[in-house]
Amino acid sequence: MRRSLKLAAVVLSGSLSIASLAACGAKSTDNPTPGASGASGASGVKVGMAYDIGGRGDQSFNDSAARGLDQAKDELGVQVTEAEAKTGEAEADKEARLKSLVGAGFNPVIAVGFVYQAAVEKVAKDNPNVKFAIIDSASDTQPSNVTSLTFSEQEGSYLAGVAAASKSKAKHIGFIGGVQSELIKKFEAGYKAGAKSVDPSIVVETTYLTTPPDFSGFNDPGKGKEAALGQLDKGADVIYSAAGSSGNGAIEAIAGSKGKWAIGVDSDQAKQPALKKYEASILTSMVKNVNVAVFDYIKAYKEGNPLTGVKNFDLKSEGVSLSQTGGFLKDIQPKLDAATQQITSGATKIPTTPES
Repeated sequence: MRRSLKLAAVVLSGSLSIASLAACGAKSTDNPTPGASGASGASGVKVGMAYDIGGRGDQSFNDSAARGLDQAKDELGVQVTEAEAKTGEAEADKEARLKSLVGAGFNPVIAVGFVYQAAVEKVAKDNPNVKFAIIDSASDTQPSNVTSLTFSEQEGSYLAGVAAASKSKAKHIGFIGGVQSELIKKFEAGYKAGAKSVDPSIVVETTYLTTPPDFSGFNDPGKGKEAALGQLDKGADVIYSAAGSSGNGAIEAIAGSKGKWAIGVDSDQAKQPALKKYEASILTSMVKNVNVAVFDYIKAYKEGNPLTGVKNFDLKSEGVSLSQTGGFLKDIQPKLDAATQQITSGATKIPTTPES
């Protein structure tokens, strides 16, 4: 998804021009509430957000981050600008995007996705007076002005696995990962562990769409659809996709096969405009509340008490959860509640790497 540049009246400071922001795919919006808590005009908090591949409108991960940004704009009166990654871009492009935001006076700058880790570290080191946040990544080498916003994806995925195994009539389910990476393996590991806690003999198909440095697996619905069709042909009747907008294609394929269930990811995908027509086939979604992390980070910064280090959002803090849209989990809710209690109490430890 690519958007044309839409600039509202926003004062851009620094040495970069509007043209340079446009070259990086930036979209700026004016402060909607001048004078609110001192956030008026150029003197207010100006938040720059760099999206992962797919950007706003992916119906999944980026859209969850966008909701947090929109909430901060509406409730905190901050100014915002957005830019997004392009499939196949070089590392230098990510650095240029972040530098453009910094040069235009945006502080803090939020990078959405682990693909920004190296670029964030480099640009943050060169700009120690600017605060950065990166979602889904943490590093021992990152500068002190970088905050990591991470999630316990394995915990929410464990519940998704419990739901999948409980609903599967074929005792055969599937997992589709966008890119074979440490992050997505956390989803796979939790899902498989949850499923096997219900039925140790259940068959779990696993398909990854791409491997690094090819990250197109997060933004290729065609590949997602093909992978889902392949798993359906093998007998899977519940399929969980952790693949960004590629998962949209998987959901479409599953919806076209009677009696089969899709499990969405990151956002409540049954409520997403482009996927609502498939809601009767979406069993649930493993919701990752990136919006909460984004809003909390911006709010803390605006209040003069910025978050630092690594801030993790787990099942206990409602950083991850299962959506209830459609009411399809009602019959197995006691089982899910019991699993949740075991996780939050620490009695059940969820693996972060898949068992072989």
